Amino acid sequence: MSFNFCSHAIDVLDIEVESLKNIRQFFNDDFAGAAQHILDIQGKVVVMGMGKSGHIGRKIAATLASTGTPSFFVHPGEASHGDLGMIETKDIVIAISNSGESHEILALLPVLSRRGIPVIAMTGNPQSTLAQAALYHLQITVKKEACPLGLAPTSSTTATLVMGDALAISLLEARGFTREDFALSHPGGALGRKLLLKISDIMRTHDALPIVSEEDLVRDALYVISNKGLGMTAVLNTAQQLTGIFTDGDLRRLLDKRIDVHTTKIKDVMTQNPITATPNQLAAEGLRMMEEKKISALLITEKEHLVGALNMHDLLQAGVM
Repeated sequence: MSFNFCSHAIDVLDIEVESLKNIRQFFNDDFAGAAQHILDIQGKVVVMGMGKSGHIGRKIAATLASTGTPSFFVHPGEASHGDLGMIETKDIVIAISNSGESHEILALLPVLSRRGIPVIAMTGNPQSTLAQAALYHLQITVKKEACPLGLAPTSSTTATLVMGDALAISLLEARGFTREDFALSHPGGALGRKLLLKISDIMRTHDALPIVSEEDLVRDALYVISNKGLGMTAVLNTAQQLTGIFTDGDLRRLLDKRIDVHTTKIKDVMTQNPITATPNQLAAEGLRMMEEKKISALLITEKEHLVGALNMHDLLQAGVM
C-alpha cells in the first residue's frame, strides 16, 4: 500500500491553521505599542534571528522594507563580530527566537541596552530571558508543531511569519502607504512599470515616426507604413498639425472598394480626428485607451503636433501588458 502523502499534508495544514487561530489572542497592547514605536522612530527596524527564525526574519525585514518601513536583517552571530556597528541609536531591533533563549541574541542585549536601542522580542515563551528583557513582546506561542517529532520548526515559524506580516501591514495602513509608494520601491516589477512608466518613456519619436502629408498618395503611405513597422501612419497638414491616421485596416477596406492607390490622395481616405494621448500620461493609460477603442496603435500629441507613436508591441516589450 502506497504512502498517503495528501492525507499527511492535510494534517499539517490543519495543525498550522489551528496554530494561527491561537495567536489571534496575542494581538494585544504589546503589539500596538511595538507598532506605534516603530511608526514614531526616525531610524530603521533591524531584524535578527538564528537558524529558521533567521530565515523568517529576513522575510519580515523584506516585507517591512517594501511596505514603507525601512528595515534590514542582521545575523546575530555576525553582529557580535562587527556588524553591530550597522545599528544606530535611532533604530529599533526585532529579535526573533521561539525559545527566547538563543545565546547569540542574548549576548547582544547588554550592548543594545547600553546604547539605548530598544528591543522588540518575538518569542513563544513570555517568561524567557529575551521576552523579559524586551521593551515589547510579540508572543508567537503555538500548541503543536506540525512536525510529528516536534523537532523541525513548522507551526512556530508560520506563526512568526504571520506576526511579522501583521506588523508590516498594520504599519502600511497607519502610514497611508499607497500603490504609488509601493511602485517607487519596486520599479523593476510589473506594478512599478504600470504605475510609474509614462508614454514618453517608451514612445517612438523623430525618425521612427510614420508620417505623410495630406497631399501624399495612398501608395506613399503604404511605403511609410511598411518602412516604419507600426501598422499605420500619421497624416499632417501644411502647418504640421495632426489631421488624420491611415492604418493597415484602412488599406484592406480600400482594396475591397477597388480604389486606385496610385491616384488617390491620403486625405480623401484617412480616418479624421484620430484617438491620441499625451506624453505625460501613464503607459498603462495608453494601453487602456487602445483596449477600449480596439485599436493597435496610438499617436502621441502636444498642442495638436505629433511628438510620438506606439503600438501594442511597444507596450508588451516595456512590460506594461
